[in-house]
Amino acid sequence: MKCAWIRSGLLSAGLTLAMLPGALGQSQQAQSQPAQAQSQPAQAQLQPAAVVSTAAATPPQVLFKNLFIAVQRANVFPDSKTFADAVPKSAPAEILSRFDAAAPHSREALQAFVAENFVLPAQVSGTELPAVERVGIVKHIDLLWDQLTRTTTSAPPYSSLLPLPEPYVVPGGRFRELYYWDSYFTMLGLVESGRQDLVLHMVQDFASLIDTYGHVPNGTRTYYLSRSQPPFFYAMVGLLTAEDPAASYTRFLPQLRREYAFWMEGEKNLSPGTAHRRVVSMPDGAVLNRYWDDADTPRDESYREDAGLAQRSSRIPQQLYRDIRAAAESGWDFSSRWFADGKTLETIDTTEIIPIDLNSLLFGLEQAIGTGCARVRDKPCATEFTQRAAARRAAVNHYLWDSAGGVFRDYRWAKRAQVPRISAATLYPLFAALASKLQAAAVAATVSRELLKAGGIVTTPFVSGQQWDAPNGWPPVQWIGVSGLRHYSISPLAERVACRWMVSVNRVYGQSGKLVEKYDVMTTGRVGGGGEYPLQDGFGWTNGVMRKLMALYPADAAKSAPESCGSPGAARR
Repeated sequence: MKCAWIRSGLLSAGLTLAMLPGALGQSQQAQSQPAQAQSQPAQAQLQPAAVVSTAAATPPQVLFKNLFIAVQRANVFPDSKTFADAVPKSAPAEILSRFDAAAPHSREALQAFVAENFVLPAQVSGTELPAVERVGIVKHIDLLWDQLTRTTTSAPPYSSLLPLPEPYVVPGGRFRELYYWDSYFTMLGLVESGRQDLVLHMVQDFASLIDTYGHVPNGTRTYYLSRSQPPFFYAMVGLLTAEDPAASYTRFLPQLRREYAFWMEGEKNLSPGTAHRRVVSMPDGAVLNRYWDDADTPRDESYREDAGLAQRSSRIPQQLYRDIRAAAESGWDFSSRWFADGKTLETIDTTEIIPIDLNSLLFGLEQAIGTGCARVRDKPCATEFTQRAAARRAAVNHYLWDSAGGVFRDYRWAKRAQVPRISAATLYPLFAALASKLQAAAVAATVSRELLKAGGIVTTPFVSGQQWDAPNGWPPVQWIGVSGLRHYSISPLAERVACRWMVSVNRVYGQSGKLVEKYDVMTTGRVGGGGEYPLQDGFGWTNGVMRKLMALYPADAAKSAPESCGSPGAARR
């Protein structure tokens, strides 16, 4: 086994190492409940690209073994991500040799050892603008793009950073690399700021990631390679030629198909009621998808937090870690949406859930591939993906639609039951144009009644202390809602959501001069809270969604009181 040399350190922490695709081979087995058949890759045309060499894709906890575990366990840094992003000053073998010789045990000794052998990362600030006086939000955002832009065509040896061929925009704060789903919402604002150059560069970067690794990782770090994030690549591509998305779909058709292959790997050999990696065969043989991660260890970037959770839990650590990582793939890390009891992180079981957002986006990807294939007159491909999209829509309607509640719900595939709790993910079928007009109208009524608050759409109505629950609202949720409602011509509600969200952002900006990653939408004028790290500012997707909404609804753009959002004004088409 290739990772035998690290087993001793990991086992001492009560851990096992799951193989990372492209890093330590493809020997991982995709466990799930109930036990499933071994799967082979899907049909030939869906094969993912070859991945990079082992040395170029090895995460820090594998490279630095017991040193990594010791630093994280000793709480040397308040944020576990700091050491995961540190750049070694020499080869890992040399550093480990010095570590074994020095045997630092105390927090202070470990801190000194790290300072001597690593270069620590710097925060990406979103507030240090080249302007003395406060400026309006539009100018603030337009100034921020260059400040948040990075170019990393190469990475330092043994760094966790993955190089990219073109410039890109980072979210800000502790998020100092390119992130997958964040970037779509960032790009919305780049378009409005006239930065099509950066939009194209970032699409090219994501295409390069797919060509290099066979999928888009969560972010451009080696420790993110074992998972992806919600598949928005097709939507990013569509932004390049918004009046004719098919033109861009054809240009990036190989990458769109390769990403689809990643999400569907293993589909052909599943029996009903079984799962493999990200695919689940439903009782009637229909195939839907779930979030997953190919590793089952604590996350490098949240190592201490994950290991501590395992110590407090009576669950098998490897399954707990898998479910934590799968939630990270969803982008909703963390939320009561993934909790078996709806309350506590210890009960997280993300891999048991068929999520409405993921399956809506994969429907959109199927539609995009079918449209692109039709444009290049590849009739077999166009027919196949039209049929795939139709089959997914039928399965979503059968398993995830709750006609009595007027809402799309997540589904527990092993228990064969819908999750009874509502979340803002119910809006994704509208964003992806999967819902019927009647379903869209029902969802709109439910969202207006249960999720729309004074400052925008709340992620869920439940208070759990997690950041993807009440009272928080997030920029992507607002855009998914506004875009989806506009698609079905539910315009007054779309504008009300947009207006209330802009009130939230305007109030906090007026108080602090900052744009932050999340907001309290229950009480406007407050930033969001909860989660496993401090509030971050910058902030990529907040800038993007705010810039887009201000352009769509100029009459509402400067409002700072939710009661002023009652009368819809004129929206830009």
